[in-house]
Amino acid sequence: MAYDYIIVGAGSAGCVLAARLSEDPGTRVLLLEAGPPDDAPQIQIPANQAALLKSAYDWDYATVPQQHAAGRGMYWPSGRTLGGSSSIGAMIYLRGNRHDYDTWRDEHGCTGWGYADLLPYFRKAEDQQRGESDYHGVGGPLRVEDLRFKHPLSHAWVESAQEHGLPANRDFNGARQDGAGFYQVTQRRGRRWSAADAYLRPAMARPNLTVRTDALVTGVTVENGRAVGVRYLWRGEHLREHAEGEVVLCGGTVGSPRLLLLSGIGPAGHLREHGIQVRADLPGVGENLQDHPAVPVLWDTPGVKALWEGFDGRHLALWHSLGRGPLASNVAEAGGFARSADDLPAPDLQYHVLATPHLDQGLTEVPQRMVTVLVAAVAITGRGRIRLRSAAPHAKPLIDPACLAAGSDLETLAAGVRQARRIAAAGPLARLVQGEHSPGEQVDDDDALRAWVRRAVVTLGRPVGTCAMGGGDEAVVDTELRVRGIEGLRVVDASVMPTAPRGGTDAPVIAIAERAADLICGRPPLPASAP
Repeated sequence: MAYDYIIVGAGSAGCVLAARLSEDPGTRVLLLEAGPPDDAPQIQIPANQAALLKSAYDWDYATVPQQHAAGRGMYWPSGRTLGGSSSIGAMIYLRGNRHDYDTWRDEHGCTGWGYADLLPYFRKAEDQQRGESDYHGVGGPLRVEDLRFKHPLSHAWVESAQEHGLPANRDFNGARQDGAGFYQVTQRRGRRWSAADAYLRPAMARPNLTVRTDALVTGVTVENGRAVGVRYLWRGEHLREHAEGEVVLCGGTVGSPRLLLLSGIGPAGHLREHGIQVRADLPGVGENLQDHPAVPVLWDTPGVKALWEGFDGRHLALWHSLGRGPLASNVAEAGGFARSADDLPAPDLQYHVLATPHLDQGLTEVPQRMVTVLVAAVAITGRGRIRLRSAAPHAKPLIDPACLAAGSDLETLAAGVRQARRIAAAGPLARLVQGEHSPGEQVDDDDALRAWVRRAVVTLGRPVGTCAMGGGDEAVVDTELRVRGIEGLRVVDASVMPTAPRGGTDAPVIAIAERAADLICGRPPLPASAP
């Protein structure tokens, strides 16, 4: 059977496109997802996210050893199910900073992708619990709500941060990003509301949309310079599908460049090393990899019950009946944005506050009463790359984020740890903490702190940039997200972002996909508008 559009990957972008492109009943759409369905009950419980890591719903990637991070390889979580990472992540609704998108437009030649261009799509996608405003929309597929559970330690941190000097901020997606407060989340009545819930599930009843899970795409079929279909493995069979319109890659920052490389689209020398026929010599494929590094700072809080102490049968019943209680927590309830220097154009630090010990990226359960502050650098200068390990379809790629290779990223994290310590010593939080567990009071000079950061740094799971959009020939995709040198092929996901937004990637990816749907269908984009 021939389809008008074949979408590869059912993460947030793939869910949006499947829903929007299939709105036309005369259009045939095929969505292929390598992972299983998202029907596991534990996906819906917000506080259960750690149990999804390294599960069947996670690609379970790892980086190559990082020279500037104590030679460690790092675990990289990535959603592998309908909804992608929106089905396993922390649900924090963050768009990034106005400066991020205006930089795309002004410095990277991404005409049509400035803040004023994307804000109408953020609003179109959104169903904001607080109501409509200049910055927020209602009635869209993506439900955004205030948290139904807020731990006392989260409240204490927010008050202490404000006493320390961070301004109160009730809306990190509004007029300004700086400050401290509680995050809003993509939940509906205390339950996870993924992109699959928001977009895909309502569309799956349409007869013109076909969704296949456990379908690993192994290559894009290219004939005479045009993408005409895909090859994939499904239920033990090698299958091919034909696209009369376009093939759209939504495999994410790792998956999309990997599939381009397997299909002969990328740096010619690298492709030949793996015996792959060169279809288009695009040196930028897999380059420009960026990710937000973070370090966990922990304090002992023996007098306050930790969040994990609420994960029991009684609270499970409360969550099932009312969508409330500790299991409705997204774990990283509070936080904020700050600047390590006054002359910066936008924040370069972000904080996530967890009323529980967060060690080994959440993979190790530590039944102790602690509060964790994840300190993240969100204006990074380092750049890495993704390359093939082999041409085998199941081989995971080589991921090298070049973590802390740029000394400025190291200094930003160190400055963030110092500020986190000052906040912990201020206000109500100071009365609740009893000793710094990590890095510990013995790490008290600049060199010792830098060494600890190198040993402790991890990813926040926000990689972008490996199929970067731009106005020049060095970009992988043009400003309509079309792959250069190949007709009928686009990339729509976080890999097209030329630089990482300050915050999460899920909300920006959904806005990008909403705009991409208009471009693909030949509709004029929504009029630019920004307060």
